[in-house]
Amino acid sequence: MRVPLSWLAEYVDLPPGTSLDDVHAALVRVGLEEEDVHTFDLQGPIVVGEVLEFVEEPQSNGKTIRWCQVRVAPEGEPAADGGDAVHGIVCGARNFLVGDKVVVTLPGSVLPGPFPIAARKTYGHVSDGMIASAKELGLGEDHDGILRLSTLGIDAPVGTDAIALLGLDDAAVEINVTPDRGYAFSIRGVAREYAHATGAVYRDPAAQVAAATVPMDPGSADAFPVAVRDEAPIRGRVGASVFATRIVRGIDPTRPTPAWMVARLKLAGIRSLSLPVDITNYVMLELGQPIHGYDLDALRGGIVVRRATAGETLETLDGKVRTLHAEDLLITDDRGPIGLAGVMGGATTEIGEATTNVLIEAANFDPVSIARTARRHKLPSEASKRFERGVDPAVAGAAAARVAQLLVDLAGGTADETGSLLHEAPAREAIRLPDGFVTGLIGVEYTADEVHDALAEIGGAVTRVDGGFDVVPPSWRPDLTANVDLAEEVARLLGYDRIPSVLPVAPPGRGLTRSQRVRRGVADALAAAGATEVLAFPFVSEAENAVYGSPDGSPVAGVRLANALDATVPFLRRSLIPGLIGVARRNLSRGFTDLDVYELGLVFLPEAGRAYGTAELPIGWERPSEAVLDELNDGIPAQPRHVGVLLAGDLQHKQPGRAAEPAGIADALDAVRRIAHAAGAEVEFAQGSHQAMHPGRTAEVRVAGQFVGYAGELHPKLTAEADLPRVVAVAEVDLDAIIALASDAVEARPIGTLPAATQDLSLVVGAEVPAAVVAAAVREGAGELLEQLQLVDDYRGQGLPEGSKSLTFALRFRAGDRTLTAAEASDAKMAGAALAAERTGAAIRE
Repeated sequence: MRVPLSWLAEYVDLPPGTSLDDVHAALVRVGLEEEDVHTFDLQGPIVVGEVLEFVEEPQSNGKTIRWCQVRVAPEGEPAADGGDAVHGIVCGARNFLVGDKVVVTLPGSVLPGPFPIAARKTYGHVSDGMIASAKELGLGEDHDGILRLSTLGIDAPVGTDAIALLGLDDAAVEINVTPDRGYAFSIRGVAREYAHATGAVYRDPAAQVAAATVPMDPGSADAFPVAVRDEAPIRGRVGASVFATRIVRGIDPTRPTPAWMVARLKLAGIRSLSLPVDITNYVMLELGQPIHGYDLDALRGGIVVRRATAGETLETLDGKVRTLHAEDLLITDDRGPIGLAGVMGGATTEIGEATTNVLIEAANFDPVSIARTARRHKLPSEASKRFERGVDPAVAGAAAARVAQLLVDLAGGTADETGSLLHEAPAREAIRLPDGFVTGLIGVEYTADEVHDALAEIGGAVTRVDGGFDVVPPSWRPDLTANVDLAEEVARLLGYDRIPSVLPVAPPGRGLTRSQRVRRGVADALAAAGATEVLAFPFVSEAENAVYGSPDGSPVAGVRLANALDATVPFLRRSLIPGLIGVARRNLSRGFTDLDVYELGLVFLPEAGRAYGTAELPIGWERPSEAVLDELNDGIPAQPRHVGVLLAGDLQHKQPGRAAEPAGIADALDAVRRIAHAAGAEVEFAQGSHQAMHPGRTAEVRVAGQFVGYAGELHPKLTAEADLPRVVAVAEVDLDAIIALASDAVEARPIGTLPAATQDLSLVVGAEVPAAVVAAAVREGAGELLEQLQLVDDYRGQGLPEGSKSLTFALRFRAGDRTLTAAEASDAKMAGAALAAERTGAAIRE
């Protein structure tokens, strides 16, 4: 919200010499964040001049210029720049006549840009200044011709300071308005906040409107027929709670907008269009109530506020034909829709150059309905920005009367004797504020009088009751719904600086959940091993989901974004691998050839044929019930948290006496072991297959016998398509599943102090038998004496039957109460071999 200081000063007293920084500092004290400052960036001398004569001179380049004689000071007096009263000026515009009064920028002045003005020779003349256009002065976008003061209704003496005359000496502060403080989207609201911060006397502009000259008739629409027929309200809230109308007849649409209004609108960020439209925008900024004006003669019958029906369309003021939604709240007449309520009017009833009779509308619309409509049609407007934050329902009548008043004063219109007001502002319920509640919540000792005065200052009706106060919030504060809101207002008005800076003591029994601890431990373990954490975008193509999200190539469902940032990747990922591949490609293209990266992130696994997101969204200002939350959660696809790892290039560089160690499947398996160890789980590997991975170099990852992911090497075809090295090791596991399967308590094993017995065992088995199955059988058969088993060799070749392999295990035996004999160790080893032979057909290699 931009607030011109001259406008603000109409409703609060600004001390002499108040700067933009002073105003910002005052508003910051009451919680309004400063954003920027805005000025016209002009320096004088810039004065009113009168065109005495001009000569048109065609040029060789085809352009015709005017050599003008312009009076810039009263006769007999020097000009503001110290020169003669009449200046010769070259001008390329041709939209002025002799006798016109214009704005002259004399030598020494500076226009926005900055663009300094000096006497300079051009087109064979010395141009002693410049005749300015509205755009050059920063008043508008019109650069087709110079600014004639008569078009603004101004007739000032020659030599008058044009900066002050046009309101160009004004400046504005800009503040950030949070969604809960929509009342600050108005001069009225900001002036009230400035008064809170400084103690300045506040003059409510709504109370200053001479409503008696255009009386209201509450509950009646006799002045103009209006009906609200909302048969499908959102969450039980009727679309329009208040609807005020005024009629002004016989306006002169050709009258110019006063210079002071143009300047204020410009500083507030709104360009001047026409006097009637400028007046509605001016009142919206002043009172915070969006206003819409209709060409009364273009209306057919009365106005009906209703929801849209299937197939209806509306051409809005921006010239676009919009297909309407059943939730859209409409303004209609006998022909159909004439406006999107609270968002934008329609083209059929637009106020134009021939409009003489105006119907003024000031209504209060449901915030949720307006917000949804504006987003649905991608049509944000100054009106919707205010309605979706909440507009004061009690100001509609005053705002309509203010517009009527300005149309009478500035446009020469005549207001009808009566206006109408359909419904009155709904009454607010009182909020109970117990004694001591604010002190207990904020931590500052506030007296009862301080609490009472602060709440009364914001406009609340405060009544003393046994044990506290009953507070009825003002109509312009829809955000005040509970006692905690009132406590915040007390703290805000009495000063945040009174709140002590005390570090709170964390209550016992709180802290990170087990899942959070494990996730952090996994990330730390991978980082400690040299991996780098990355965050990839969760958006993928349908083909990537089909390849990486489906192990066997069967069709999979995906979550498609309704408004994707990139049309080539409109789906949410089913796997982390595509994102890691993208990271690898980007880094390889920049010369980083050796990569070890990982990501912890969510994947999205919808069920095929199931509809998601069908639950109705709750209203925004109330906490949903548990049943509503459960319904919303049921409408969301499964989103487990995965860990993905990618390794490429050399993990150990070549050094003197040591060869390089390229990444491969073993490194992917090691990464999974680190993840499992950090989670307190025992991991197992088995031969697996995945369409995106290398046949024969893919492992299934299991915890407690349940599948949790894959590890291995990417298929060479995919690495070639992605311009990656031929060997790229990857792993992806379901971390949520691992945490659920892992034991919460990790048992520490005692370190044996008695001597160990070590032996080797070589078993010949079929090549298709997984080594892990053989190892499990040996471990079980050897019994409790076996302390460690490790596969040290996998031989396939000469000396073995075709289709077989030799697996050599290093075994370590130890007893906790005695020194083992060689015979005891051998017996345990042979028991393991026997069980392996029974289960897998393994034979001891001779």
